[in-house]
Amino acid sequence: METDEPQRVLPFQLQFDKPVASQIKIAEWNPEKDLLAMVTEDSKILLHRFNWQRLWTISPGKSITSLCWRPDGKAIAVGVEDGTISLHDVENGKLLRTLKFHTVAVVCLNWEEDGQLTKDDSCNISTYEDRTPRFFPPAPRIPRTPGVVSGDTGFMDDSEDSFLELSNSSHQRFNILCSGDKDGSICFSIFGIFPIGKINIHQLHVPAPIVNEQATYQLLNTSIYKVALSKDLCRLIVTCSGQLKQDSDNLIESQISGHDTHGLHCLVLNTSIFSERKNELHQVAQQASNIEDLTEVVRASLTIMCKQWSDAMHTFHEKFDSLSTLITDHGLDSSPQEEFLSLLGGARTSPPLHQFLVNSLAEVGVKRVSKAVCGAGKELQLVVLDHLQPAAEIIGFRMGELRGLSRWRARYQGIGLDEKLINSATEKSGMFLVQVERFMRVLSSVVQQFSNFSNWLLKCIKILMQEPSDQFLRYNSELVVIFLKFLYDQDPVRQLLDPSEVDHEVEVDLETMQKIRELVQFGGFSDCNYLQRTLLKEFQQMESSFKEAFLMPFTTISRKILCEDLLPLFPLPSSPAPTSITIPMSVSYYEDISQSYQISDHHGFIDYLAFRIPDEPFSDIANCIGIARGFMHDLSSVKRGCSSLEAVLLSVPAGYQCVDLSLYKETQIVLLLNETSMSSENNGEACMMIVQASDLPFVSISRSNSLNHWELHQLKDSVVYLQIENEKVRGIPHSVIAPLAISVKVKEDLSKFPAFGMAFPPFRAIIHKRRQLKQLNHFGLWKFRKDVLREENNFLEAVNTSRKLLLYRLELYKQRFLDFRIIIHETAGDKRAGL
Repeated sequence: METDEPQRVLPFQLQFDKPVASQIKIAEWNPEKDLLAMVTEDSKILLHRFNWQRLWTISPGKSITSLCWRPDGKAIAVGVEDGTISLHDVENGKLLRTLKFHTVAVVCLNWEEDGQLTKDDSCNISTYEDRTPRFFPPAPRIPRTPGVVSGDTGFMDDSEDSFLELSNSSHQRFNILCSGDKDGSICFSIFGIFPIGKINIHQLHVPAPIVNEQATYQLLNTSIYKVALSKDLCRLIVTCSGQLKQDSDNLIESQISGHDTHGLHCLVLNTSIFSERKNELHQVAQQASNIEDLTEVVRASLTIMCKQWSDAMHTFHEKFDSLSTLITDHGLDSSPQEEFLSLLGGARTSPPLHQFLVNSLAEVGVKRVSKAVCGAGKELQLVVLDHLQPAAEIIGFRMGELRGLSRWRARYQGIGLDEKLINSATEKSGMFLVQVERFMRVLSSVVQQFSNFSNWLLKCIKILMQEPSDQFLRYNSELVVIFLKFLYDQDPVRQLLDPSEVDHEVEVDLETMQKIRELVQFGGFSDCNYLQRTLLKEFQQMESSFKEAFLMPFTTISRKILCEDLLPLFPLPSSPAPTSITIPMSVSYYEDISQSYQISDHHGFIDYLAFRIPDEPFSDIANCIGIARGFMHDLSSVKRGCSSLEAVLLSVPAGYQCVDLSLYKETQIVLLLNETSMSSENNGEACMMIVQASDLPFVSISRSNSLNHWELHQLKDSVVYLQIENEKVRGIPHSVIAPLAISVKVKEDLSKFPAFGMAFPPFRAIIHKRRQLKQLNHFGLWKFRKDVLREENNFLEAVNTSRKLLLYRLELYKQRFLDFRIIIHETAGDKRAGL
């Protein structure tokens, strides 16, 4: 036993006390593994195991403002000050994807997965199968070439499979990443990669049916503190600071006047659309997110192809542009094409052309240009065959899948999947695939023309230098004429790829256009002018059609996320700015075992909200912790004639102050307390306390006809006074600071604190592990010790059994080997005896 007092049980076991190089401002435990992610003041992300082994360290280069784990613990989301959210692999910290959902700092992140398995009508677990792998090989990745920075695209290396796992979400449970920024915007993204909705708290109309059924309010100057999505994905609780003001459109006299409405508020948003349509959203997100990934592959492929071809053509013009200068210097008015055609026709070579071929270009220059152009052509063909064309084919298939879903209007029209927009995007993807095929033909023809022209030039140079030219490849004079007329000063490949030529119209003969108009009559497509567009222009139109088609579900879902209720917690001073005020708080959801809060739209979960009450406006209840529960569905309960909202106040032990708090499993709350009495000789002490919140005497809160219906002063008569000697506490011999990070599954707690004595480093971190305490049996022994001994005995017995079996097999093999040797000797003896 750890203590002689049976009633005093230490809930934590100190594992170790480690120094850290920089102050830690954010810390989060992995929900599935013993991994702790920490963000330092210099914006570095550290990943440690429970034994403090560091796995990796990354530095995004920007100030990190928020952090959270994916529910399966395989990826971590990081919010930064410029509004970017980056997803990193847990194995090595590699960047998986960069998301730009916000324009200002992302101050909070919450990643929640559906806590209930989807079942069909036969009560079987329903899963969505992506049919693409049945018909296509694995999706292509972005091509890598020298001079192109892969990090600009937000993707990781080809050798890693984590990105494929991130995109292939068909085997994952439905999950949503919620992100809030400092301007009051909240964005929702399915699987953390596909944005499906966005709201702004300033634009929400907060209903107040208890005050007046016609009255609505708005929050001004809002700053979000925390967002928490319920486990059934039906509700989102948002804690924010701001000023509550009645809408000017329906301004009527209400009882909100006379109250200080600037303070900390708790909002409940109705997000039931995520739960009700999670199957439809899952399928749409699966297809749309993969289409966006493949669109990035196409964009990067076109960029690389344009760069490679531009470099090759730069080499060509660098060599051949000097011919025009030589012709001008010799006083001639002919063009380079005319000089080459004259040479091809057998006429006498002009002095500038002779000087150019023999001295300026020579055989080495021709081979260099031919190698550059033909090599670039082969590289472009490989990029098309390995990346661009497979990506375009899979895009077309996935758009066809979405088109089939959009025709199921009863299920998918409600989430904004518009059939007309999807049909248009599907046609654009087909047109782009046709453009890719045309580009391959143009590229092949151009490369062939360049190769034929180079062979002719090599032979001409050999003849001018009076050297044998029989070993060179043959050429076609007609192709040389075509090259000089149409390709010498023109570049059809560049016209199809270069952004500067995006508005260039490709010339198409009348006969071809007439055939296309005839094909339109058979159906399948309606665009007759697609051949007049360049490949890059077709891609831009396809991408624009995708954005328009996917914007409709985004807008539809955003409109269906509404504010249901508001709970004013406590007033805040107008200065300093609310963002500079640190308020320890925690929001969590627990399964309601008692079902005492069960209502029709409640799926067995009850919300808990814990927060530290500031001392300034509440001097009579200073140094207290407020805990509320049942607010998520309180408005529905009030309409039924009852109330589910309950609250209680916890008074922090005398001489201590709450530094941070966090809700723990089984409705427990962990408090990180600092000793308030410190001196130059005494640096102060701290402690970690665990309290069973469900056992506290909660008081039912009735919703009055005032918007500020929860007056904390009304709870001062029901304050629960915590005592160090009566609670489960672990002492810490130093003062501590936030953050406090806890994990439900690995049962480990972290608090990080500085030391004020000379014997300690500037910053330290201590790790506590929750003790697994069992009840005493009648012999006075711990039951868990018996269980351990029993498991050890079973293990040893199994080892002995395996050892005996192994020895038996060895003896059996040995005996068989000896018998085999005896048979061999007997056979040899029989032969010697002549038998």
